[in-house]
Amino acid sequence: MATAIVLLNFGEPADPDRETVLEYLTRIFYDNASLEDAESEEEAWERSRELAQRRLPGLMEEYEEIGGSPLQGQAGDQADSLEATLADRGHDVEIYHAMQFMEPLIDDIPATLADDGIDEVIALPIYPLCGPSTTVSSIDSLEEAIDDHDDYDPAFSAITGWHRAPTYNRIRAESIGSFLEENDIDPNDPDTAFVFSAHGTPMKYLDEGFRYDQYVEEHAEAVAGIVGIDDYEIGYQNHANRGIEWTAPETEEVVEGLGEDFERVVVEPMSFMHEQSETLVELDVDLAEDAAEVGLDLYRVPVPHDDPRFPELLADITEPFLSQFAPSYYQLRQCQCRDEEGTYCFNAELPPQDA
Repeated sequence: MATAIVLLNFGEPADPDRETVLEYLTRIFYDNASLEDAESEEEAWERSRELAQRRLPGLMEEYEEIGGSPLQGQAGDQADSLEATLADRGHDVEIYHAMQFMEPLIDDIPATLADDGIDEVIALPIYPLCGPSTTVSSIDSLEEAIDDHDDYDPAFSAITGWHRAPTYNRIRAESIGSFLEENDIDPNDPDTAFVFSAHGTPMKYLDEGFRYDQYVEEHAEAVAGIVGIDDYEIGYQNHANRGIEWTAPETEEVVEGLGEDFERVVVEPMSFMHEQSETLVELDVDLAEDAAEVGLDLYRVPVPHDDPRFPELLADITEPFLSQFAPSYYQLRQCQCRDEEGTYCFNAELPPQDA
């Protein structure tokens, strides 16, 4: 049986081309069209293009400032590293990476999988914290694209939330620790504030039962405990374009509120596994300016996208599926955020024990 792991990512334009960025934005807004009521698919696409046109000028400025996003290249490197790691372990498996909103698009991958004779597909989103519009949506998109491909019916399984994996927590904690040491910063100094910054999500998703905010809070607590950070704040990087409520508080509001009591702030982009516009512009440029206006020096922890332990972590997570033993042996259980057969995570709550 020929097996493939498909690493799923958000995607971002590698070049600041106006038409490319417009199409990218339109796909994002359409994927979240359920946040508004549209009477038809055509109306949903029209609304998505309208929102994309509105967001385009600001995002173009961001991509032009950084010369395009490095996300695509980093995702490709992660795929290559995972393939090499699994080969070293003796697993004959093909690794692909696909994007929700940029080429290589998830919708286009099934044709490649079919042509390559893949009989079993394992979907693995590179989103540490399971969210509805990222993790769940990307897996749904891949399975639907496979179902829509004529005469192709591989075995399908998926892995969702993996932020509880001990190796991942160690990677993030040691990344923070190294950064603090390099910059001679004590996170418990009375003049230093520490902020975990997570990608935001619409509150509608949380009201529907998704637990993304809980994952953010528990991961921040765990990593802070490993590093030895006594006090910290949590903020969300929101992209409110539809006039709906998003997660709170926003990261910039958190930082702006620290100016009277601190001299510096350290920011950890906790939900990101690549450097991208949200880190290189929203934090390094925009948030740094917000901090300076209230008298704070901002220090941003780099994303450990190339940590050599990361492909080992992904290999550990996928090994049960490649070696044909129960995922529960590694504490992977039936996912509740995506309650579909063959979908596993570290986050599922155990059923109550009988007295």
